[in-house]
Amino acid sequence: MEQMSLFDDNRITYDPLASRLRPSGLEEFVGQKHLIGDGKVLRRLIDQDMVTSMIFWGPPGVGKTTLARIIANRTKAEFIDFSAVTSGIREIKEVMNQAEVARLEGRKTIVFVDEIHRFNKAQQDAFLPFVEKGSIILIGATTENPSFEINAALLSRCKVFVLQALSIEDVKELIHHALIKPSGFGNQKIIMEDWMVEEIAVFSNGDARTALNTLEMTVLNGELKSDGTTVITKEILGQCTSRKSLLYDKKGEEHYNLISALHKSMRNTDPDAAVYWLARMLEAGEDPLYVARRLIRFASEDVGVADSNALCVAVAAYQACHFNGMPECNVNLTHAVVYLSMAPKSNALYKAYEDCKVDAERMLAEPVPLQIRNAPTRLMEELHYGEGYIYAHNTEEKVVAMRCLPDSLQGKRYYIPTEEGKEAEIKEKLDRILAWKER
Repeated sequence: MEQMSLFDDNRITYDPLASRLRPSGLEEFVGQKHLIGDGKVLRRLIDQDMVTSMIFWGPPGVGKTTLARIIANRTKAEFIDFSAVTSGIREIKEVMNQAEVARLEGRKTIVFVDEIHRFNKAQQDAFLPFVEKGSIILIGATTENPSFEINAALLSRCKVFVLQALSIEDVKELIHHALIKPSGFGNQKIIMEDWMVEEIAVFSNGDARTALNTLEMTVLNGELKSDGTTVITKEILGQCTSRKSLLYDKKGEEHYNLISALHKSMRNTDPDAAVYWLARMLEAGEDPLYVARRLIRFASEDVGVADSNALCVAVAAYQACHFNGMPECNVNLTHAVVYLSMAPKSNALYKAYEDCKVDAERMLAEPVPLQIRNAPTRLMEELHYGEGYIYAHNTEEKVVAMRCLPDSLQGKRYYIPTEEGKEAEIKEKLDRILAWKER
């Protein structure tokens, strides 16, 4: 038999499993029950043929493109698949003109724009007049937060639907369908243990495309027996799931979601969750120095003088990251994260500055009280600079009843210590000082 070249014009084409199993109707669609379940908003709009322009926001592989195609089929609209990566304003206007002709002929056009966040402002604006007069129904898909990536004018004319990562059960259902459907591997005898299906589902991280691609790779590399049975072994599965690309973009929303999760887990005294989110960031390639800088901020914002040693630990972790780098510094950061998680919590310093900032910005011209001004010249002395100043070290109490705030802010309190950790001692001391000054 003659071997065919990859460059042969008559070569056999092979559709990937994910493409062969793409559902054509809502009945076959897996996941997103919060949107297309019975009685849900999007389901009602589709069933009543009242679909308007919308944005599908969600992670990769959750069915954004598939759902748009199903909507087009269900509403009997022409479907135009548009790529934000390869299309410019000229292509947009050509498609829009075609859609306008279709509208005048009584036909609806759904324009699906994958990765719409990649369009610049001018390209997004090119859609506006056609969306406004109903020439097209725009369905945009994005993995980025539309609030940041879609023009406000265009976003205001679209309904945003948030698609969620598929659950493990959703992905397992998808894999089982692939194993029994004729368009999948239904015509083959495949021996695959249940735990292997679970393993692929967990590995896919809620991404249907990753799950089906991994399943396909596993089956194609399975051990083929003489009777035509394909056996999936533990070794084969391990090879196909040995490398996992974590969903993470150092400049995208997930970056801020994960650092927020780390911060709030530490604040909630949950070291297990905090270490998990730390590992998620580091294993995805986050700069350890960025994490260390956030820990330094946390040490003062959420622990403060309730345990001033927290700041020392955080700064030491930053230095350790400089000395060691990854992966060695992961344990240094874990040290700091666990310490900060278990430290007594106080946001008194954070609140003190935020409250003070309001007054400082509102009263930028408040004069410094004369008694605490410096008087390096004779003229300043004649103007009473420093007059009435008492050197606190020269007093028995080491504190004097001298006003240091501007006159308009006398009696104002910014730092209100808590009862947590060492701050309880500071609170007791400050209360005594304030009472003494009052007397």
